[in-house]
Amino acid sequence: QVQLVQSGGGLVQAGGSLRLACAVSGRTISNYAMGWFRQAPGKEREIVAAISWGGGNTYYPDSVKGRFTISRDNAKNTVLLQMNSLKSEDTAVYYCASDRQRRGNFKVVAGAYDYWGQGTQVTVSS
Repeated sequence: QVQLVQSGGGLVQAGGSLRLACAVSGRTISNYAMGWFRQAPGKEREIVAAISWGGGNTYYPDSVKGRFTISRDNAKNTVLLQMNSLKSEDTAVYYCASDRQRRGNFKVVAGAYDYWGQGTQVTVSS
């Protein structure tokens, strides 16, 4: 059984930093692209970062580019999201996810991911 367990998040002032971690069991993440998504109240879930299965390619939407960094620690089977220069509009529930396709190109739509973390709240106060 594949499980994604998230840690990190919480409350931070604008301009601050947070790091999210996603520990995966039941699936070797080195064979799968991974992504981080977020969902704010009343809004659709959106991608904030993705990393290829080999780790050589990453994707960020313009809203977080230059502030967020996704990385993977294959030895620990863990994916990380470092968030810097946080803004109030970054407030949301954040989710990690694993691409359903083994060794496929990373995707930016939620439907391409089959396993999800439990979600963690990130609140940025202005």
